[in-house]
Amino acid sequence: MIDDQTVNALDAAAGCGARLRQAREAAGLTLEEVGQQLRMPMQVVKSLEDEQWERLGAPVFVRGQLRSYARLLKVDLGDALEQARIGAVVPPQLVSHTHTPRTRRIAESLGRKALYVGITAALVVPTYFTTRGFFDAGSPAPSTASLDVIPAAVPVAGGPASADTAPAPAAAPAGAVPATPNAPYVASLTAVPRPAAAAAPAPAGALNLQFTGDSWVDITAPDGSSVEKALIKSGETRSFSPGQVGRMVLGNASAVEVQQAGTIVDLSPYQRANVARFTVSSDGSVAPVSH
Repeated sequence: MIDDQTVNALDAAAGCGARLRQAREAAGLTLEEVGQQLRMPMQVVKSLEDEQWERLGAPVFVRGQLRSYARLLKVDLGDALEQARIGAVVPPQLVSHTHTPRTRRIAESLGRKALYVGITAALVVPTYFTTRGFFDAGSPAPSTASLDVIPAAVPVAGGPASADTAPAPAAAPAGAVPATPNAPYVASLTAVPRPAAAAAPAPAGALNLQFTGDSWVDITAPDGSSVEKALIKSGETRSFSPGQVGRMVLGNASAVEVQQAGTIVDLSPYQRANVARFTVSSDGSVAPVSH
């Protein structure tokens, strides 16, 4: 016969998944019922009990799901959660350069300057010799008319040239330079304004996501196929047309801003334990997940 001390020892040796499974079976709940109460897919609940962490994404997301499951069943995972091989959340390592030796800093600075000089010389020297050969070829300079001098009228051949009989020059169009003998026509330098191209309008009812922090997402289409399931980094954005998304799960929901047709969506009605779950209708509107 197994006494209470032996049972407590077995419970302490069991992992997170085994404890959660035992508590669920003792409460008479099925995987489907737990998934509905936690708003998790049944496959996620089963993976938690089987301790298949690699199927659930980032370690911070897995630990959050385990804590939500434990709160539902009122189970204290205790040291089991700390000993679970989920993967620690490692903060970025900061490398200090305040103690870099002075000689090393000088050498690095000289190396960067030498590289800059070498690149500049490689670009400037060939260009100099190429343009020098072109100008040394002795090509005649083009004859151009000054933009500030109005030339005198040209006398008509075969007739006396006088101020009284010389025809008045025709009015030049605005922006053009009057023609002079042996001088080419010079076009106006006035820029012609062009209408700005209109920006393409966003589709009506578009669903836009702005990430201000890392977030694990699971986005599925209306037919159940996966649209995107990954850890999205801070600063990235996503945009979906109406009818493209059927259901959405956002980890670290407080770091995600959702906009529907340009209006910010309040995720608090769909959020639990910093995980938001909601459905998206064909017109892009957001609704709670139906049980």
